[in-house]
Amino acid sequence: MRPVGLAHFSAIELGPAELVSAAARAGFAAVGLRLFPAFPGAPCYAVPQGSRAARDLRRRLDDTGLAVHDIEFVVIDADFRPQTLLPVLEDAAALGARRLSVCGQDGDRARLIDSFAALCALADRIGMGVDLENMGWRPIRALSDSLAVVRAAGASNGGVLADALHLFRNGATADDLAAVSPPCLRHAQLCDARGPSPLTDALRMAEARGGRLPPGQGELPLSAMLTALPPDAHLSVEVPMNGGQDVDAHLACLMRGARSVLLPA
Repeated sequence: MRPVGLAHFSAIELGPAELVSAAARAGFAAVGLRLFPAFPGAPCYAVPQGSRAARDLRRRLDDTGLAVHDIEFVVIDADFRPQTLLPVLEDAAALGARRLSVCGQDGDRARLIDSFAALCALADRIGMGVDLENMGWRPIRALSDSLAVVRAAGASNGGVLADALHLFRNGATADDLAAVSPPCLRHAQLCDARGPSPLTDALRMAEARGGRLPPGQGELPLSAMLTALPPDAHLSVEVPMNGGQDVDAHLACLMRGARSVLLPA
């Protein structure tokens, strides 16, 4: 089975070091870290170079053999200034992180393209790439929107992040995914869902943040998605816990779900 990573949002209550240990117990090969808040007041963590938090995280990574694949989550809006992110990007690169996940909140497409290109140039200086994720309540709503921005920016380290929920809930198909040239598609996130697509932004946000299901427990065409992905695309699972769940039980369930779609009977 190809290696599978764990998105931090799947157990956002855990700090980075604790996340690594829990992910290793469940059988994941890598983690993503939430080093920027997804929205004001959302949980995020800091791992400054030389800090106790960074040293503890480094020990856990070495002890478990896990890697930090990506960090998140940056919102590119009208006031975005890439240079302000540099200290955190450098902290992440020191831990081995390879990609930064972002979303597009700027309704001015030309300015958004320029911002994305500038961020890619900044990240490239420290050996990282940038992946743009589409979300149904933002101006970059569909896979076609994120692809258009990445292609217009023209950065060799730019790409799209294909999240199963956002991909299928916002009109794309596995065939659309298969048509994406491999250099543009570096990272895919697995989850599942049931029922019709939400019809309002409030419902879309609610489903994305609290209505995801483990892979294989819903109706999304995950097998077709996996077939459409380039073989070297990084895979991770993003399904947040509901209140009161045991972390180890939740992550074990997510790994069983990933195996069910990656190694179908």
